[in-house]
Amino acid sequence: METGLKGKKVIVTGGGSGIGRSAVLAFAAEGASVLVADINGDGARSAAEEARAAGVAAQAVVGDLSAPEVVAEVVRTAVEELGGVDVLVNNAGIMDDMSATADVGDEMWERLIRVNLTAPFLLTRAVLPIMKEQGSGSVVFTASEASLRGGASGTAYTVSKHGVMGLVKSTAVMYRDHGIRVNAVAPGGTATNIAVGTPTSVDGPTALGRYANGIGRIAAAEELAAAIVFLASDAASNVNGAILPVDNGWSAV
Repeated sequence: METGLKGKKVIVTGGGSGIGRSAVLAFAAEGASVLVADINGDGARSAAEEARAAGVAAQAVVGDLSAPEVVAEVVRTAVEELGGVDVLVNNAGIMDDMSATADVGDEMWERLIRVNLTAPFLLTRAVLPIMKEQGSGSVVFTASEASLRGGASGTAYTVSKHGVMGLVKSTAVMYRDHGIRVNAVAPGGTATNIAVGTPTSVDGPTALGRYANGIGRIAAAEELAAAIVFLASDAASNVNGAILPVDNGWSAV
């Protein structure tokens, strides 16, 4: 089935490495123009350059996406340099240190919620009027196995990713009559460079360790990118409000 992505304009956050970078290159291979947004300038510029080498237009915007001015720059650049926004991939995120609830500090809590939930909310809110006006659009989030269960990560990360799941479902319902689809992939163990902090106590890691046997094999970033491209594409034209586990069956254990 045709993906319908050729000529589309795509924003990928966290596109400088890992799943995001693989998604950038997968969209470029489909003929889509790509804006790479990342806090890592070298990674963002390198991914954009590689996308251009594949024959598509690509831009890089560097900054913290939880800052409204950076969100505004991303959207402005997509509109002015690429010609619009057809697809938004909210992929950027950070991990916690696996802390249990009583051990989560204010700084960690606020940072995880700000980066993993507030930032994709701000960017989604910013692109929805564009998609609504054109009568079409697709938003794909990188959720997590931690969106589906309580035993996959620390409290702060788990809560942030459960929030992402709520944002996906609410937005899908609110905007489906405008031709806008909103979905998410839920990765299990994936080979990326996302860092896990040093645990502050034994409670979190000790409890989580009991469930580690269900993880299965570690996925390559390209496997997640393929699922993201599918959800963004015409091949998933009637898929809306879905959280797609890409976890080798971990969610089924």
